[in-house]
Amino acid sequence: MDEHGVIPEPNADESASTTNRNVTAPQPAPGTPPNRPTRHLSKRALIAIGVTAAAALCIGSVGGTWALTSTLTSLQAQASSNALAEKERNALEKALAQQRAQSGQSSDGSGSASGAASGTSATAAQSAGIVTITSQMPYQGEEGAGTGMVLTSSGEILTNNHVVEDSTSLTVTVVSTGQSYSATVVGTDLTDDIAVLQLSNASGLTTAKIDTGNTVATGDGVTAVGNAGGTGSLTAATGTVAALDQTITTQSEATAVSETLNGLIETNADILAGDSGGPLYDANGGIIGIDTAASSGGSQTAGFAIPINSALGIAQQIEAGAASSTVTIGYPAFLGVEVAATPTGETGSGTASGLGQLGGSTGTASIAGAPIADVVSGGPAEAAGLVAGDTITAVDGAAITSASDLTAALKNDKPGQSVSITWTDSAGQSQTATVTLTQGPAA
Repeated sequence: MDEHGVIPEPNADESASTTNRNVTAPQPAPGTPPNRPTRHLSKRALIAIGVTAAAALCIGSVGGTWALTSTLTSLQAQASSNALAEKERNALEKALAQQRAQSGQSSDGSGSASGAASGTSATAAQSAGIVTITSQMPYQGEEGAGTGMVLTSSGEILTNNHVVEDSTSLTVTVVSTGQSYSATVVGTDLTDDIAVLQLSNASGLTTAKIDTGNTVATGDGVTAVGNAGGTGSLTAATGTVAALDQTITTQSEATAVSETLNGLIETNADILAGDSGGPLYDANGGIIGIDTAASSGGSQTAGFAIPINSALGIAQQIEAGAASSTVTIGYPAFLGVEVAATPTGETGSGTASGLGQLGGSTGTASIAGAPIADVVSGGPAEAAGLVAGDTITAVDGAAITSASDLTAALKNDKPGQSVSITWTDSAGQSQTATVTLTQGPAA
């Protein structure tokens, strides 16, 4: 789903393997075999690692690192309430949490990289100012788990965008006290994978120990802390800084576009699913980065963190309410349609899956416009009378010839705003209706 409530459908010929977003890691030295790991950023991360409890047991059966041998695990532990029974979900989360405790013990080269220690429970000092985050994504039938850091005593939280992306509700738990709060999204930056949240009715919170003045160097000792496996408790894994100013690029996953993250800290600390948004501590106990991605291939494991100064700069822009081409303030307006792929495969940009994979474009696919594969039940589009098979041809009188046109037309609209939608139905009849946009999931 893009930030305007338009849900582009995946291309009909897109293979199942595209549920994994491949990451192009920093290039190896000459003569070194290339390593092309995979990153799961979608809200189906755990399902991509193992669809059933049996797959979860397979993860644990080889030292808890089976999924890490060839994939870049999502740092947001996920489970689908529709696709997984509660028993299967619990087994999957447990298996992922065990990965950290068992890392480095596998004899097949799939353990943590040399120099990185196995994880342990986070200390009180490492837990101070750190939160766990649970996100509800009803349009995908899923729930997510991640980590965050307290920026202010009144409850401002820093985390990754992919921890909250597509969520409609958030529950944040302060680890040191066990107190849970509902949270809203202040703003997000999809491009740089940063989000700022605000807890409801919070005060007197201990803030995270952020180190903005320390110079990070290769070889420095670090500790990655997070909600590994989405279990709700924090674990810590030590390692060293392997490289600085690294770039990774993800491949499109389902309807999510590829993205490139720059200037990252690379570490061999064993970063796992669920750690997203968690702190990367230096040897003095100061936070120097945000755990964001992890890859693995052969005998080497690499984790990536956004430098804390870069993250804070984006957070300050969000706090100031300064929207831009990359920063979205608050929640976007929501139309609630899934746009079918066109014959050329064009589905718009800035997207992530909202309804999953449905059938191809039908009915009015030959008409220039944005063909609708499905509508969100109870959403504005359905209320206006749009159905699957219709093609949107204009918004507020401006012609729509593609899915990207529809996204662009709604770009500056706000929740509660009314727009005129013109479409051609499956019988070839043109219709127009005024639609009141609602508040959509986090961008």
